[in-house]
Amino acid sequence: MKLKKIAALIAVAGLSTSAFATNGYFSHGYGMKAKGMAGVGIALPQDALAAATNPAGITEIGDRLDVGVDWFMPRRSAEIRGNGFGWDGTYSGDGKKDFLIPEFGYNKKLGWDMAVGIAVYGNGGMNSVYNNNPFNAGPLTGASSNPGGVDLVQMFVAPTFAMKVNKNHSLGVSIVYGYQQFGASGLHGFGGSSTAPTALTNNGHDKSDGWGLRLGWTGKVTDNVTLGATYATKMKMSAFDKYKGLFAEQGDFDIPENYGIGIAVKATPKLTVAFDIQQINYSNVRAIANVNNIATGGQLGANDGPGFGWRDMTVYKLGLSYDYSKDLTLRGGFSTTRQPIPSKETMFNILAPGVVEDHLTLGATWMMANKGELTVSYMHAFKKTVNGSGSSVPGAYGGGEASIKMYQDSLGIGYGIKFD
Repeated sequence: MKLKKIAALIAVAGLSTSAFATNGYFSHGYGMKAKGMAGVGIALPQDALAAATNPAGITEIGDRLDVGVDWFMPRRSAEIRGNGFGWDGTYSGDGKKDFLIPEFGYNKKLGWDMAVGIAVYGNGGMNSVYNNNPFNAGPLTGASSNPGGVDLVQMFVAPTFAMKVNKNHSLGVSIVYGYQQFGASGLHGFGGSSTAPTALTNNGHDKSDGWGLRLGWTGKVTDNVTLGATYATKMKMSAFDKYKGLFAEQGDFDIPENYGIGIAVKATPKLTVAFDIQQINYSNVRAIANVNNIATGGQLGANDGPGFGWRDMTVYKLGLSYDYSKDLTLRGGFSTTRQPIPSKETMFNILAPGVVEDHLTLGATWMMANKGELTVSYMHAFKKTVNGSGSSVPGAYGGGEASIKMYQDSLGIGYGIKFD
């Protein structure tokens, strides 16, 4: 299919380096302006990346082009104690510390009531590089080696159409193409618990792709209040064949459905306050949600085999935008959630310690003489530690407990230009 080939080329072109995102493995926001406001955007479209959050919003942003890049700096570590296989110790997963996450958006009005656009953006991912592999000791490891870890990256390409059903209400739809890459290393020691030990680890990067839909609505209910809602279908992705002995359902790693509602209030002529609630249903993807059931005979790669045990997430985001002058807009925000990893699932999640919960963001946009805009955003995800409780199977993993820890920072810059 020609459209699939074009979308894949766009995704690969935007695919720079993988990263660990902030709400589980989803990004905290899309578009530099939204990122400076804790990711709010369901009822507050601000640039050509608006479709990544709510496709209905592109009717409000005019003709424009936006490009940007985030410098993402996650810090992750683990501690194992009381293990009978010699795994005890403190381990750093920061073998790779710095990542670049690109984004691109273009939007075009078709009269007063319709608009089309395209957004290319990193949905998220997970990365850990343990140069001192926690699983490279004792009788279980066998041929395990350094480093140990995983590397997942996801890019989306979203052609979008939106229209106003009247002057105050808009509907939109994005056909979303997803492209992902994955690799794992240093996991040979789990071969005895895998349905396909040769498709478990150290097979380089494999690729996967698939399609989904994102739907959206925005409605201006008063002169100062806008509401919004959005829904993204679960994306059925092709399997990671090189890792069919790791992920449940023989290498399947689908992208979960997610949805949300939002409100934006023009509190004063200069101040806008926005609030979003986002739901991410990780429990609908077995590779992510299956619990570690090796103690009862579960086999990695099987339909009901061990996964990462992640729970669903509900994310609350509050953002502020203040027009300090006609040329300078200041932004800030805070988001909070319950991280997805239960205390009994920490041992396997040494590979994917996505446990941060609270995010503080800042941002600003400078208007330039040529209708251009320069935007910067900063995000800090506060340190979070999850201590294991019943996190290791005594017979298979040697017992003991694992604690996992993470905090993050990112600094982004974007350039946008208006054509109307």
